[in-house]
Amino acid sequence: MQNKQDNLIKTFQNAGISLSLAQADAFLQYALLLEEWNQKINLTAITDFQEVVHKHFLDSVYPFTLLKADTDITLLDVGSGAGFPGIPLKILFPKLQISLLDSLNKRIRFLNEVIGQLHLTNIRAIHGRAEDFAKQMDYREQFDMVTARAVAPMRILAEYCLPFVRLGGYFWAYKAENVAEEVKLAEKAISILGGVGPESLHYTLPESEAGRSLIQYQKIALSPASYPRKAGTIAKKPL
Repeated sequence: MQNKQDNLIKTFQNAGISLSLAQADAFLQYALLLEEWNQKINLTAITDFQEVVHKHFLDSVYPFTLLKADTDITLLDVGSGAGFPGIPLKILFPKLQISLLDSLNKRIRFLNEVIGQLHLTNIRAIHGRAEDFAKQMDYREQFDMVTARAVAPMRILAEYCLPFVRLGGYFWAYKAENVAEEVKLAEKAISILGGVGPESLHYTLPESEAGRSLIQYQKIALSPASYPRKAGTIAKKPL
């Protein structure tokens, strides 16, 4: 167990990120819970401990450190799945006020288990679809930042996410390296939904040859009330 914690700390150190012992312990507990629950429900295809640390934990937080993003904000993680990037961000940046939204209740049960076991505060897991919650006044245009990682193509993702972003706030999409065509196809959707951009950060994850992209849009106008559309329509008829 100590070797795993040491390797975890070293992986973050090599990326220029210093973890406290409490943060390292939280990441280790998270990894162990992910391994345990992954035997019962499908949470991730990545099961090797070091790969989880590198490809899930570090990958979730690295863009924040590169951009020195504000961490005293409200953040909604859409399609959070096993909690990426929301939970790693919460562990590293405790001031973040985070909501994790996912449509599958079994994943919500896992997220609540992690939140409870790690004694995380100002973070909640919400069971529901983005199409429905984005219509509710308690959620619509209420968040400083909305993130999504490995959820959908950009022009579909924009309709899921931008209605949640407050005016002046940001939508961050975690993407692979080759994203230019996807971004181009999303231009119409971004404009309709009140976004502007993108500002793109292209980088290579430390100790890896895999390229990554962080695509950022700012919200400059309210999203029309007719968006997001009904479940199923967004994917079948993208903007």
